[in-house]
Amino acid sequence: MEKRKRRGRNNGGIEVNTMAILDTSGFNRDSHHRHDDSLAFLEAVRSASLLPDNGTPPTNTMREAIFQILKEETSLELIVGSYQLLNELDKRFPRVCLPKMEKPESCLPLTILNEVEEAWCPFSLGLDRDEETHKVSSGSIDPLGFHSLIQELVEMINQKSKALETKILRKMLLLHYLVSVLDADFVPRNNAFKEKMSWTLLRDSLLNMLLGSRKIIYKGLVKDCMSVLCDVISDLSDQSESTSDMDSMAPSSREISYNCTAAFALALPELKRSTCIYLEKLLRMMMELDTSRNMADVHGLTTRADGVRTRAAEIILDELAYNSDMISPFFQVFDDPWWKLKMIMQYFQKYIPKASVRTRRSKSPPVNDSTFEGVLKCFSNSSSTKNIIKKIGTEIAQLLLGHAFLAYLSVSAESSAEHVDGFEEIVKGSCLTEICKHIIAAFTSIRKEDKNTEILLFGKEAVFTAASILSTKS
Repeated sequence: MEKRKRRGRNNGGIEVNTMAILDTSGFNRDSHHRHDDSLAFLEAVRSASLLPDNGTPPTNTMREAIFQILKEETSLELIVGSYQLLNELDKRFPRVCLPKMEKPESCLPLTILNEVEEAWCPFSLGLDRDEETHKVSSGSIDPLGFHSLIQELVEMINQKSKALETKILRKMLLLHYLVSVLDADFVPRNNAFKEKMSWTLLRDSLLNMLLGSRKIIYKGLVKDCMSVLCDVISDLSDQSESTSDMDSMAPSSREISYNCTAAFALALPELKRSTCIYLEKLLRMMMELDTSRNMADVHGLTTRADGVRTRAAEIILDELAYNSDMISPFFQVFDDPWWKLKMIMQYFQKYIPKASVRTRRSKSPPVNDSTFEGVLKCFSNSSSTKNIIKKIGTEIAQLLLGHAFLAYLSVSAESSAEHVDGFEEIVKGSCLTEICKHIIAAFTSIRKEDKNTEILLFGKEAVFTAASILSTKS
């Protein structure tokens, strides 16, 4: 991994001039000029770093000040302005990146990872020592603070009477930014790891250090992420036709003007959906890290110092099995087709009856439930279908089958499907037409075994899609 020093270290004059704007207010919350000074500071940084073609990267002190504004301010203008500026700066001056190849057809591997030395980071991920030894500055956030942020969102979403306060906007945008930082650091490292098989690249990633911290409970973090996802989706569904309650939910005019309140009320649903996307991205990164870590274990690259933790996918499946009400909202928002298909298969495998020892008189071959077609074939047997729906319920079985089928269609349609790790194993020996036939047969078998239930609308859509595909193939 190639480390490069941050260019523009001679911008001390810019730092002095821009920070002087904030120094005039001294970050005093009682100052009448603090709001204007903060806006002027953000604009000064933008003018110096982003507007010129050869803009100078802001210093760590300047970025800490911007991040502190995002963490602590109550003004909508300052919250949104600092959030946008931080993201623009990260795009213009990335911390970690893979070098761009001049010739795409080149077969040279991208094994060099460029990392900016001494680059500012919003996370404080030092050794877990006493707080007196390792203090967290106001311009950064530690693992416990990150977990607390997600826990606060769980509480705030459930407190519907306060849903329009600026606090939830600040918390959500803060989470969006932190997940973006983790993603920008993890993705190039994970890509380089797959090519170079150097576990050090991922061991030093922000995500691995965050999840490995003793300050947080890893299982609790995963569960809280799931809670936010499911609560937000449920909340959006409940409020889709309840816009008349806007005035009763709005904060007092002393905090926000009427126009800002109305605009924020319109933007809040989209903000919540974006929060779901970022949390889905965070969970997906956790599972990808687990996959790469397992690969490193197989090659003997990890040590005892790396520790041991339960895989995120297992925690998610256990939580879904414990609380089946989360299944529908979770898979509604978790739209990564590959991971969705893999998790649904693992969920079914928990409840598919295991075949007894096969005797010489056994006529039918044993079902291989390690493939998607094998899982579907379990519903072709009346006894197996009855056992499955008895354990998980008819509606849950329909939802999982429908989501798995749509995920299979999405993954198989991608041109890069052959490059997805493990995809061949899941779809081994199957074709699209056979999968469609098995989907129709599965829903037919469920309806036959439970005559008192109706096929869900989502299930009907899956059956209709399968039938349409078969009609075009015939």
